[in-house]
Amino acid sequence: MLNYEPQNQEQQERLGAELAGCAPAALIVYLHGDLGAGKTTFARGFLRGLGYTGSVKSPTYTLMEPYRIGGRSICHLDLYRLADAEELEYLGVRDLLQEESILLIEWPERGKGVLPAADLIVLISYLQHGRGIAIHAESDAGKPVAECLRLAVPPKS
Repeated sequence: MLNYEPQNQEQQERLGAELAGCAPAALIVYLHGDLGAGKTTFARGFLRGLGYTGSVKSPTYTLMEPYRIGGRSICHLDLYRLADAEELEYLGVRDLLQEESILLIEWPERGKGVLPAADLIVLISYLQHGRGIAIHAESDAGKPVAECLRLAVPPKS
């Protein structure tokens, strides 16, 4: 597990950007944290790290925001408002998994039983000053990504 303590949004976005620099074409990232902890901030940094320069809005109401960046397909999902995991079928999540895509999924527990397993889990928590971010590889695909991040941004001991 890699542990970080960004002190502000800029540092949190920078960590997301560094993670993006380590990401392969296909990756599933679960983003966990309380409301307002900074899941979308982290996702924004990730997208910026891939070269996206447009507005990054929270997909809270749309449930999914797709991006095409440098030939890569990235989908940012926010499942907070999902009433039933089966609703993911209507969003076409299975289609996203057919192609090489990066999925950034906020509130993944709401899609339990339908979502594929995560390659990486990002846990964002409140600290007295800033945030705590713990990143854990959950699959063989996630391990080299976490190792790349560890080398790029040494974690807090």
